[in-house]
Amino acid sequence: MDKVFSHDGTAIAYERTGQGPALVLVGGAFQRRGDFGELPELLAGHFSVITYDRRGRGDSGDTAPYDVQREVEDLDALIQLAGGTAFVHGMSSGAVLALEAAVRGSAVSRLSVYEPPFVVDDSRPPLPADYLAHLSTLVKDGSRGDAVAYFLTRAVGVPADVVAGMRHAPFWADMEAVAHTLPYDGAVMGDTMSGRPLPTGRWTALGDRLLVMDGGASDNWIRNGARALPGLHRTLDGQDHSVDPHVLAPALIDFFTTGETA
Repeated sequence: MDKVFSHDGTAIAYERTGQGPALVLVGGAFQRRGDFGELPELLAGHFSVITYDRRGRGDSGDTAPYDVQREVEDLDALIQLAGGTAFVHGMSSGAVLALEAAVRGSAVSRLSVYEPPFVVDDSRPPLPADYLAHLSTLVKDGSRGDAVAYFLTRAVGVPADVVAGMRHAPFWADMEAVAHTLPYDGAVMGDTMSGRPLPTGRWTALGDRLLVMDGGASDNWIRNGARALPGLHRTLDGQDHSVDPHVLAPALIDFFTTGETA
């Protein structure tokens, strides 16, 4: 583990493995740099793979007040460290952060995203209008467990009785440890979980530099959201939101080495 300093002075913890062109992996809610499973190792024969703790998580620092642009600058610092340009792959809400970085001018040569959790139609309930405000209040009040439960039930759509059982699982403490960053993901998502179509033209400039992937076994709402993005598209058969690294890695290698979706 090493650290790079973002524009506002925040220390961002990262790890790098492999050789070749730089590829930065951007995690979604709860994810830290060690939470990509075997994916970095599977990619290391083709790329110099950088995983990092988004601000407020793991060994990274956190500087108030939060702003999505600060997270874009964190990614910029990693790209600069990598040589000034990089491939980027984003997972879930991390996919939306990566999309934002690319259109805000970050030096992303090619970008792939897996299942950005857009809600663009009536295939599931949208987020409540006060979702971010309520989530932020729970965090401010120190109710981390309740913040995790609120995120899981409202944003992810996990049934409340299932979440109640999850509170007794060993991994619940790990989620509570980064619960204060859930409003950050909410800010990254903005109004893209409202049940309305995505803003026209917001990401069209990315063209065929963008690969959008979804899982063939995922819920319709998240697949519909992925398909609403411009760019190249690929469905990974049999996969859901918890995509198998052994299925994802070949798709990333195809795209980042050839620009093809195979």
